[in-house]
Amino acid sequence: MNTRNSEKIFDRIVLSIILFTVILCILPFFHVAAISLSSNSAIIKGKVWLFPVEVSLQTYLDIFRDQYMTGSLFFTVQLTILYTIISMFMTTIAAFPLTQKRLLGRKIFLFLIIFTMFFSGGIIPDYLLVKNLHLTNTIWALILPGMISCFNLIILKTFFNSIPESLLESARLDGCSDLGVLFKIVLPLSTPVLATLGLFYAVSKWNSFQDALFYITEPKLYPIQLKLYQIVQNSLAVDMAVKEGSGTTTNQLPESLKSACVMFATIPIVLVYPWLQRYFVKGVMIGAIKG
Repeated sequence: MNTRNSEKIFDRIVLSIILFTVILCILPFFHVAAISLSSNSAIIKGKVWLFPVEVSLQTYLDIFRDQYMTGSLFFTVQLTILYTIISMFMTTIAAFPLTQKRLLGRKIFLFLIIFTMFFSGGIIPDYLLVKNLHLTNTIWALILPGMISCFNLIILKTFFNSIPESLLESARLDGCSDLGVLFKIVLPLSTPVLATLGLFYAVSKWNSFQDALFYITEPKLYPIQLKLYQIVQNSLAVDMAVKEGSGTTTNQLPESLKSACVMFATIPIVLVYPWLQRYFVKGVMIGAIKG
């Protein structure tokens, strides 16, 4: 068997593994979508797998009529946008100085940043800090504690290091200040990595609920993921009560409504991917391979 045939066989094996993995990832999503569009009786009878049975949009209409769900969705959109903008700004102005060799104590700052990736104060000190700063039940409790990701900071710093120093020196000789170099030279050349890190920040905040679980008790400040978590927990409690004989089936949440809530919380962030996809792979690869 020659080398060319061996490469073809290897490529087909890799392609098959990737295809199998993609199918495993997509099937649960289609299953949940099919349940959300099916009638509850068809779901209970086990007729629904990948395609909806007795199609109905009633569950989605019920969700949109629920002012708490729509309120949580709009609040989560506002929170995600604000968090992403602030985090990207803070990450950028932290990463750029760390690329300048004339910065005193640069290695010490880098060591301290990396140190926090392995060791943290823990959940209780974080909660006490947020509480003593009087940030509980405010949107800032969901933004400030995780404002800068050290992992994203290192990726951005690595990308900035890949920009030729001679280009930055030329800008300085033309009279550019450090801020001018950053905003006029560095950032326009960093569009792929900025889009990628922006997506990282947006997705992480959209999917987070633990911080809101700790810091938020006002229902109007519930993110959509916390709202979904409460729905699932309440449903599990009712199911348990029915099994133990202390509850009634009339209090059970329909399976279609639970699945529709999952789709309601997932679809908005999924729609963001196609807009940033062309930058995503390039940004990740550049941040990964540069030394």
